[in-house]
Amino acid sequence: MKHVLVTGASGLLGLNLALTATQSGYQVTGWSGRHALVQTPFAAEQVDLTDLEGLPARIAALAPDVIIHCAALADIDQAEQHPGLAEKLNSQVPGVIAQAAKENGAQLVHISTDAVFDGARGDYRESDVPNPINTYARTKLAGEEAVAAAYPQALVARVNFYGWSASGQRSLAEFFYTHLRAEQTVNGFTDVYFSPLYARHLAQLLLLMVEKSLSGLYHVFSPQATSKYAFGVSLARQFGLDESLINPVSFADAGLSTPRPLNLSMNTEKLQTVLDAPLPSEQEGLQALYEDALAGLPDKLVAYLA
Repeated sequence: MKHVLVTGASGLLGLNLALTATQSGYQVTGWSGRHALVQTPFAAEQVDLTDLEGLPARIAALAPDVIIHCAALADIDQAEQHPGLAEKLNSQVPGVIAQAAKENGAQLVHISTDAVFDGARGDYRESDVPNPINTYARTKLAGEEAVAAAYPQALVARVNFYGWSASGQRSLAEFFYTHLRAEQTVNGFTDVYFSPLYARHLAQLLLLMVEKSLSGLYHVFSPQATSKYAFGVSLARQFGLDESLINPVSFADAGLSTPRPLNLSMNTEKLQTVLDAPLPSEQEGLQALYEDALAGLPDKLVAYLA
């Protein structure tokens, strides 16, 4: 049985990934930071990843076969306001973990982001040159580079995802669902495009990529791009909520201080060719989101947060 270490295990992707790996028969240890996890079906520990000097010893003591590094300062505005912390968590920590993984003979999957591109044209491939336009994106790109330099055999997965989280506030899907269910109006950008996967589908893909021992850079996204407005409408229809509560607006009218890419449609041909299979569609993702809600997953995740 492979032992998988998941960092950022209290986050949206990390928690869904740790649970999916456990259900798939892996031995799992989940590391979380400020938020402790309780009564999880996997081993949960609180670890300060900013203790760069102590990290290698902790990884050596745990001796995982696989490390999936999900932890990051992912809030774009917080990263802009705290660039030093963003640089440490998003740039330095990945390099330290990559070096430790290499020294201990562990497979490494480093989670990165579509935001490394400027969003000027979309349909981005792995071979396209990144052009980050905010602190979050710059530090995440530096993290990719640190991992590649320390451990060329690592797998770097650029992702964008949605799903149910322990806080109930971590994804665009939760934003639309919570407000629409309360019959509150919300805005949806008609000119911001992305290619998100449902978190549990993404978790399954990442574990499959581990089993296939993939390395290098891969785009792991939905094969279909959508605007954030259209995504909200599709979610409303899936859940039987009132789509007229979603106001179609332009990003320029939002008044957000931190610059964001507008067109992050992503090309996934490389991954689909390697897997020799189509990736989950938007409709499949929203259907799974709905079915997991009916099965009580949101409440289950909330109960894991201390």
